[in-house]
Amino acid sequence: MNTSGIFISFEGIDGAGKSTHIDGLAKAFEAQGRAVTLTREPGGTPLAEKLRTLVLNDAMDAMTEALLVFAARRDHLQQRIEPALARGDVVLCDRFSDATFAYQGAGRGYDLQVLSYLEHLVQSLGRNDGVLVRQPDLTIWFDLDPKIAAERLAGARIPDKFEAQPVAFFTRVRAGYAQRMQLQPHRFAQIAANQSRETVWHDVLQVIHQRGWLR
Repeated sequence: MNTSGIFISFEGIDGAGKSTHIDGLAKAFEAQGRAVTLTREPGGTPLAEKLRTLVLNDAMDAMTEALLVFAARRDHLQQRIEPALARGDVVLCDRFSDATFAYQGAGRGYDLQVLSYLEHLVQSLGRNDGVLVRQPDLTIWFDLDPKIAAERLAGARIPDKFEAQPVAFFTRVRAGYAQRMQLQPHRFAQIAANQSRETVWHDVLQVIHQRGWLR
């Protein structure tokens, strides 16, 4: 059993159902004696939560969105994620940098090279043996047809500005996630999110067991 820090991110378009399984996985780790830090992006710290409110609700261009998201991420990494990993916690994060490439990059059409520069700038951690660009050890991508996601979201709650986007926007976001997976396949696990909740949960657990992180 791995007792060092583990960083797992949950990704997917709005309505894919990823948030449903985060609590379940946290309980599974806790049942085996692991300390779990459950968090989200944008957000996770008092400052980052304030920036989240702006990003999700205020009108702004894609560059401003990206800068605010990365500012929130920097504080989140410094104040919460890195200390938790150093303690040996399992960090379960509802979205991380892949979401920025999918939403601001593919969805909003912002320059991917600039996003890559910001990713390296914000997520770089100085180490004795060089520089580490912090990424999750595993990214679970809940992949779902945007039309099905829209049906799930209809009437569920008052949508934020992203949830209110048309299907075409989420089609681009989905393609953005696929591109990220192609670039870094070693850390991605693609889950078909159009299955029953029980089947999706089984697939999530199978991925975790294959990594040797749960008995």
